[in-house]
Amino acid sequence: MISTKKKSSIIAQMGLSSKDTGSAHVQVGILTERIKEITAHLGNNKHDFMARRGLLQMVGKRRRLLRYVASKNSDVYLSLIKELGIRK
Repeated sequence: MISTKKKSSIIAQMGLSSKDTGSAHVQVGILTERIKEITAHLGNNKHDFMARRGLLQMVGKRRRLLRYVASKNSDVYLSLIKELGIRK
């Protein structure tokens, strides 16, 4: 689970304001951090199939959010994936 300190730093970094927790940019940043943590967990626990299923769901949700951001503004989309280190 992502810590509140890490989550608040992502919100401060990507949000439009300090209380912006629902924009697509912030949601993608938080999902990316959670995906990194679960990927590390699965490296040690290869048979944790429920975590694997949750990981796949998060990746799908992040993909949908990124598709939404790309449809609204492609420049913001490109800067977002560059900042987070996500492949197209």
